[in-house]
Amino acid sequence: MRSIRPLLASTGLAAALALTATACGPGDDNADSKPSASSTAQGKDGQALPDDVAGALKKHGVDLDKWKSGDWKNWDKSKWLREAKDFVNPVIAGLWKPERMKSAKDPQKTMAAGDVNGDPGISDPEPRPVQAKAESVPYHNYAAPVGKVFFDSPKGSMVCSGTVVKDPAHPGKSNLVWTAGHCVHAGAGGGWYRNIAFVPAYNDKGKSAAQLQNAQPQEVAPYGAYWADWASTSGEWISGGGPTGGTGAPYDYAVLHVKPENGGKSLEETVGNALTVNFSTPAAHSVSAMGAWGYPAAPPYDGLKMFKCVDRPGRLSVSPGTPAMYRIGCTMTGGSSGGGWFITGTSGKAELVSNTSIGPVTSGWLAGPQLGAGAQQIFTQMSQKYGGR
Repeated sequence: MRSIRPLLASTGLAAALALTATACGPGDDNADSKPSASSTAQGKDGQALPDDVAGALKKHGVDLDKWKSGDWKNWDKSKWLREAKDFVNPVIAGLWKPERMKSAKDPQKTMAAGDVNGDPGISDPEPRPVQAKAESVPYHNYAAPVGKVFFDSPKGSMVCSGTVVKDPAHPGKSNLVWTAGHCVHAGAGGGWYRNIAFVPAYNDKGKSAAQLQNAQPQEVAPYGAYWADWASTSGEWISGGGPTGGTGAPYDYAVLHVKPENGGKSLEETVGNALTVNFSTPAAHSVSAMGAWGYPAAPPYDGLKMFKCVDRPGRLSVSPGTPAMYRIGCTMTGGSSGGGWFITGTSGKAELVSNTSIGPVTSGWLAGPQLGAGAQQIFTQMSQKYGGR
């Protein structure tokens, strides 16, 4: 399977999700009813958001000036920060220039059918592929909360997708972004990625690569870049996440707290919209339509345009003893990872219930984690401890 990497939107979302979805096998879901090991550990160690980034780096033997001058490119495994409390991501102004954004690759993770070793009695039949549809432009009118997550890894510059989500502790002024765990942390084999930034409504007018050659910066990043000054993912992803998702896939989610590279307004105020996160883990068979939004970057896509898929979800069990994941038919590829999955809530508005995590080599479907008590605990901690910064 592959991990994919993601993004989101707003005004046209509820209407899109109201469309009839293709049928899928019914069944009961085993929701993630217990707090994840990670969120519990994070609550105990009280991971503190450093007031002094230079001091946080110095604690790990890193000089801030040298880091900004290129020392961040040193991926010595013995110095790669990996624990939940070790996250640090100093702003390097001007690093994410339009050309660098365009050249970033998808860090896709592919999984062959034989890699799925969960309980076949829990998984529903594989869904039929649903052809991804291009989102209408300009994106800020149709999917304002969706954007691209950029970051650096040992393999180079990478991309995912992400969604602006509401912050209950700071209504109307959220600086929180939902994405996948594998978009911020390498899992069991590594540590935190670097230079993590979120660009809402990337390439707002959906221009081609040729058209973007002479585009103004505001056309590529209409709201600018927002750097993560804190990130939180599940302990299960940190300890069990792998190149094909691994046992961490059902817990492959993350929350970013961001701040603008330039300007002072909150992300939600700047973008003008944010989505509520629904942690009720609705049973797949009870949902008539679930939609995934993102910026697929692996062929036949190039990562420049936003796409969406809407389908009736089923269940996928990838590892014994872990919660079943949601699965929908979708042809989006790597780059859409981390992008939000939405349903129409009881209020009639779109709500985020999952994010793109893994998919097959054949690119016919996507799977995302259920967001239960463990995900909610991480989110609440981010809201209450870091949301107002």
